[in-house]
Amino acid sequence: MVKQERAARTRQTLVQAAAEVFAQDGFALASLNSISKKAGVSNGALHFHFENKQALARAVEGEAAAVVRAIVGPAPADGPNPLQRLIDATHALMGRLDRDVVVRAGFELGNDLPRREGAVDLRGVWQGWVEEVLRDAEREGVLAEGVSAADASVAVVAATVGFELLGADDRTWMSPATIMQFWDLLLPRLAAADGLGRLVSGGTPVTASGRA
Repeated sequence: MVKQERAARTRQTLVQAAAEVFAQDGFALASLNSISKKAGVSNGALHFHFENKQALARAVEGEAAAVVRAIVGPAPADGPNPLQRLIDATHALMGRLDRDVVVRAGFELGNDLPRREGAVDLRGVWQGWVEEVLRDAEREGVLAEGVSAADASVAVVAATVGFELLGADDRTWMSPATIMQFWDLLLPRLAAADGLGRLVSGGTPVTASGRA
């Protein structure tokens, strides 16, 4: 049991170190030697857990994907309306991107050309969920008159992916204040007038748990 726990800790340390190196250098330039040094383990220990750099990248992407799936999981029956879910999820995702290098690296790896084939497209996962939740909003009649789910999706996906990309160099793009400013600007055009006042652009308490 002690050996298993030690092995699990070493593996997690390697995933964290790999994420930091991938986020800084990109997949193509990252080396196993730099990852093992950052993790504080030998090259032999690295190869015991991961056959090659591709395997490490898959592990990073897998952990990042699990976070994204948790954020965009099924809505509870008594949960907020679709637009509030979208606001909350945006805050939760940007919060994780801001402070969790594994999630940041997972997104970046999906866009790394040398790994394009077979990489996990987390931006695509996010886009698909945004489109789905806005279709729910359209069916429930909470979108403003004349606004379609398709049109709204273009604006939301473009803005949020932009925050993620810009936030790699300047974290203020992923800050709660920036995300709230975005929703304050968009919601009067996006939401039906009779429900606009009930929407919280800074996120509801659900958001806080999503950032944990």
